[in-house]
Amino acid sequence: MMNCNFYNPNVPYSTMKDGIKKGEMRVKGIGTIKLQPNIASVSLGVITEDRSLEIAQKENAQISTQVLSGLMHMGIPEKDIMTGSYTIDSQYDYIEGKQIFRGYKVTNTFIVTIRDIDKVGAIIDESVKNGVNSVNNIKFTVDDISIYYNRALQLAIKDTIVKSRQIAETLRIKVNRTPSNIVEEGYDQMAPEPTTLKMYASVTPIMPGEIQIIARIESVFNYNL
Repeated sequence: MMNCNFYNPNVPYSTMKDGIKKGEMRVKGIGTIKLQPNIASVSLGVITEDRSLEIAQKENAQISTQVLSGLMHMGIPEKDIMTGSYTIDSQYDYIEGKQIFRGYKVTNTFIVTIRDIDKVGAIIDESVKNGVNSVNNIKFTVDDISIYYNRALQLAIKDTIVKSRQIAETLRIKVNRTPSNIVEEGYDQMAPEPTTLKMYASVTPIMPGEIQIIARIESVFNYNL
């Protein structure tokens, strides 16, 4: 059995596992596609509190209706708005070790998909004006991510082919150019946290940054000494 271990700070050239057949070389590869996102999603929440649950719910419903109307007025179709959660919590204060009932908190959260990322800031601002008082989880991605993943997968396969040849040249062995087996090891989508620029502006600027689509594979190559 040949043991081929080469150092790479990111991806090892070759990892030999228990049970590998004689004359086989296993090589890990990685492929990365960098691109600009074209879709955003954001969590918009309406939170109301009152000692009366009925009043808290009624107020929440009124504000939520206003928020939904505003979103659709700004061009967000109904299919791109879904309820993320609806919760009712009892609120208490603790005074001198005693639990004192304060009231109820009603939270209605919407997950909104925005297909024009240039409008993210404006949509958030308008939603806040309409009563949203909780904004979380701004995420960016791309439409039909499978297209870009397939490109990353092609790069990962090419990466293992190049590495297998480099190993073969170093050890002076003959390696088949085509892998006998390929296993997908994982998929990652990496995106930086969106940045909100604090400046004097009519619309809150949201900077999505660049996302990475990463494919990881392991290829098996047959070789001869």
